[in-house]
Amino acid sequence: MSATVFKKTQQREAIMSFLKTRKDHPTAEVIYQNVRMEHPNISLGTVYRNLSMLAERGDILRLTYDDKFDHFDATTEPHCHFYCKTCHAVSDIDADIPSTFLKKAKGNFDGKIDGFSMFFYGICKECENNQMEA
Repeated sequence: MSATVFKKTQQREAIMSFLKTRKDHPTAEVIYQNVRMEHPNISLGTVYRNLSMLAERGDILRLTYDDKFDHFDATTEPHCHFYCKTCHAVSDIDADIPSTFLKKAKGNFDGKIDGFSMFFYGICKECENNQMEA
């Protein structure tokens, strides 16, 4: 069975270009608001369809947290994320993941693991400071 080939589109390229500039893992709505500055005729539905297709192909990561909104990440290599339970911001954490982590997980699981993502939950510094001021 051959892999599905997707035609490159300006809109899809604009979505990917925007995502590659971000480390805060924006939602589809944020992506839409920014991409439409360059492509005013793009619809939110088109953004959602392209994000779903890119995630299914493995070109981007779809991250879902407690806020129930999908966040998107152009970095697909295994890495750590932080989710603020107060403001719902998502960001990368620069932390070394032991190279044996995935190997050990694969060895202890009867199935196929393609990759993983680590999530840390808590309160970001900005929300922590706001709570102290209140």
